[in-house]
Amino acid sequence: MDPKILIPVNDSPTSQKTVEDVIVNKDRFPKKLVLLHVVNDQLAYRMIPDFQIEMIRENAGKAARQRLEEIAKKLRGVGFDIELRLEFGAPRRVIPKIANEEEFQLLVIGRKTGGGEIRDVLFGSVANYVLHNVKCPVLLF
Repeated sequence: MDPKILIPVNDSPTSQKTVEDVIVNKDRFPKKLVLLHVVNDQLAYRMIPDFQIEMIRENAGKAARQRLEEIAKKLRGVGFDIELRLEFGAPRRVIPKIANEEEFQLLVIGRKTGGGEIRDVLFGSVANYVLHNVKCPVLLF
């Protein structure tokens, strides 16, 4: 039985590079992968009327779904069987929750380089949090 592998993605260059690295190493992965995009709806929308917040959330979900489909198309093009997941919430909380509750055997996530604290430079703030809060092994690209 192939391991359950979760790959959180978004529209960042880091996520794009992670997907490219998975493709380059496709022979090392099972054919079935789960792509997860978490729409961060934890932002405070100041000066936006309540009735428009749902519209913003809906549009963010549509954009995220489209991005997931684009990434899945790339991965399917090289032979992967892709399951798509779209969730709402704080990515740093939702990703570990799904990985742990659904007993994934591996989580593949990209690490961001750039400014910030040393650990954020090395791993990215979401990746760093996820790394320390999941039960399964984590592969950092």
